[in-house]
Amino acid sequence: MPAVINPIDVPLLFHPTMNVYIQGNVSEPKTIIQALKEDPNASNGVNYIATIFPGLNRTDWAGLHENASLTCFFMSKDLKESFSKGKVQFIPLHLNEIYNYLESAAEVDLAVIQVSSPDRWGYCSLGVSADFVPAILHKAKKIVAEVNPQMPRTSGEVPIHLSNIDYIVHVDYPLPEMPAGKRSLDMEKIGDYASSLISDGDTLQFGIGSVPDAILSALRKKKNLGIHSGMISDAVIDLVESGSVNGTKKSIDRGKIVTGIAVGTKRLYEFVDNNSLLDFRPVNYTHSLKVLKEIDNLISINSAIEIDLYGQVNAETMKGVQFGGTGGQGNFIRGAALSRGGKSIIAFLSTAGNGKISRIIPRLEPGTVITTPRTDVQYIITENGIADLKNKSLQQRAEALISVAAPQFRDELQEAWQKEMEKWRG
Repeated sequence: MPAVINPIDVPLLFHPTMNVYIQGNVSEPKTIIQALKEDPNASNGVNYIATIFPGLNRTDWAGLHENASLTCFFMSKDLKESFSKGKVQFIPLHLNEIYNYLESAAEVDLAVIQVSSPDRWGYCSLGVSADFVPAILHKAKKIVAEVNPQMPRTSGEVPIHLSNIDYIVHVDYPLPEMPAGKRSLDMEKIGDYASSLISDGDTLQFGIGSVPDAILSALRKKKNLGIHSGMISDAVIDLVESGSVNGTKKSIDRGKIVTGIAVGTKRLYEFVDNNSLLDFRPVNYTHSLKVLKEIDNLISINSAIEIDLYGQVNAETMKGVQFGGTGGQGNFIRGAALSRGGKSIIAFLSTAGNGKISRIIPRLEPGTVITTPRTDVQYIITENGIADLKNKSLQQRAEALISVAAPQFRDELQEAWQKEMEKWRG
């Protein structure tokens, strides 16, 4: 059985040259993190491996000590200083490939995670975060876990027995919350357009944020919807309570909401606790193309920072600076393409900067990351309509994208596109 230790004892487990995996998203072990911040020498020579959720996980692991470093798969502004010093190794991977890396390539000397209280047989649940931890459980030389009674018990993933944990730290604190943002009228328009592409009985994948929430809100009159997603938010509760989501038409995992993580408010965490409607599964299931292709009528809903008139999507860099990562967008877009009756949607507001910047641009700037290539893009939705790019020529897709751009930018985009075509024609 595991040894029970105090948070201040955890840094004593660290030593130089160690590779330490730190769990991310709402399950990050906050008490242990604070202990490490208060004992910076513990991070001397340590390489952290972290599955960071940008905006939620704020610790600069490489900044804990001058000789600390970080391997990560998502970037955030909190890592900017350490990245500029060459202390952060960012690995760009699809989400399923991050899991494969952790399972096969990464060396893990110590894993620091958070779990629920054990049941009477000694099994703990990974709770609202079943995404990546299963990849390292079998390979970590030592595991230290915060045991938190406020972590929900969830179904679906294989629970972890106390005998497989080396050290436990008893904690008791609420999970961090990420409330839904405000929805604008333009976001509601996007929701209505997306709803027109979604039929009763379809299975949905989506992210979190105001635009995805607006789309889900527009689906309350649909029937027999299913969910197979990397993450869920509070918006799912309303769809379940309205009767729109029951999963009865799913071709696999019938009657189940399948997800990897839950990110939202206390309302969501209470909803998923001991709720047999939900299956929390690791990324090697939620994002597996072998699984996704077996889901009939899979509707993938993702977002973008910008798209050019060729149909190339950037969802991870701003002005040449990495922000976030590729995530699961590519996995689900290709999964939807393999699904019988599947569709992929990329939905976003057409402008930024209070309408002064068009997010539909002539061509991505040099150095901009292409998250989704033009060959994979199907539907683009803004508040101005739907652009269907599938099987469209260069000219047809440019015209379709210009039609959903903000009106004040359409003439400018048309002129820029004509110049692009002149280059092609020599």
